[in-house]
Amino acid sequence: MNVKNVKYKNQGIHAIAAIFTIENGEISVLLIKRKREPFKGKWILTGGAVYNDENVDKGLKREIKEKTGLTDLYFEQFGVFSEPKRSPMLRMIAITYVALVDIKNANIIKETSNTLNAEWFNINDIPKLGYDHEEILDKALEYLKKIILKSDIVKVLLPKHFTMPELQKIYEMLLNKKIDRRNFRKKLLNLGLIEETNYENLGRVGKPPKFYKFKDVITEKNIL
Repeated sequence: MNVKNVKYKNQGIHAIAAIFTIENGEISVLLIKRKREPFKGKWILTGGAVYNDENVDKGLKREIKEKTGLTDLYFEQFGVFSEPKRSPMLRMIAITYVALVDIKNANIIKETSNTLNAEWFNINDIPKLGYDHEEILDKALEYLKKIILKSDIVKVLLPKHFTMPELQKIYEMLLNKKIDRRNFRKKLLNLGLIEETNYENLGRVGKPPKFYKFKDVITEKNIL
């Protein structure tokens, strides 16, 4: 590598996360509104440029905290977006992540020195996004659909104790299909993914539902 080669100059790295949660029973993604050009006033996914003295994971955590206030997140890296002109300022390679947060831990900062606003958007009602973030969001949803079929990752989005309808709804929303209720419950119990609990929600009216929880140690499963 010849470090003096001009083709190595003027490049940077973006760390970008599609942050998902369950809000009012629906899957939502966090978007921030840019305060400066390029794409001033446009909604985008959360993230930003990585400093040259930090790795990408650390840069992502810093950007998320600075622009939203969120710190307690689960995240997985899922892709690289490297079109030379994806940013109008200079060549920026995007390292992308899927992130999940329980809505109870998702109190967000609405405005910062770099953002005009931050809001949760239903995944079926996304505004026009800046950069190539619509493509990144689409790929993030595809990745999320794959990993929920092989792991217990959805537990990040649920309270410790949940009902079977609450769990099934998440799968149906992400997979965009109806799932047979009895087969779904039977499959998850047979796989050893979840177990019944003695938890009772005393605030509920009528016949008390059964509550479940994820088991602590989970190996990779083919759920559906």
